Amino acid sequence: MAPLATVSPRAGTGSPGLSRSAARTLVAFSVVAIAAIGLDPDLANAADFRSVAEAGGTLYDAPSAKARPLFVASRGLPVEVIASDGTWVKVRDPAGDLAWIEARALSKRRTLVVTVRVLEVRERADEQSGVVARMGEGVLLDLLEQAETRPGWLQVRHRDGAAGFVRISQVWGG
Repeated sequence: MAPLATVSPRAGTGSPGLSRSAARTLVAFSVVAIAAIGLDPDLANAADFRSVAEAGGTLYDAPSAKARPLFVASRGLPVEVIASDGTWVKVRDPAGDLAWIEARALSKRRTLVVTVRVLEVRERADEQSGVVARMGEGVLLDLLEQAETRPGWLQVRHRDGAAGFVRISQVWGG
């Protein structure tokens, strides 16, 4: 398969690459192209997670209230933002399915869903620390923060008040 574009040495320099002017033009064109197809340029660098803000947030197969409803999400369900046109947001749910939801139905509140049969919530970001609670698969947790001193851990709280640290590999939405 032929490449979509090739970069040849700049004329007269013998060095590969684009001129500064051409590089700036390419970056500007890329931002415009991303915006034109409905993607938020800020989303290109990191995963953006939100949660369903209202009980009964409807997920559709297209960005329209006239589209086919696929699923009614419960309040607090974490979703990953894939694209946004301002009014509608394309999201991935914990099962990996893609759908559209109205932007106003989402919250910036970060939640996580337990993905293992039994999750042990620890006192500290350490496998050897005490267990403060055990949660079952599918339970929702509020994300408080990432444990900056211990990569791979998240600080969480359950709605009943139990709080502690969990391994990022055992939850989805972080």
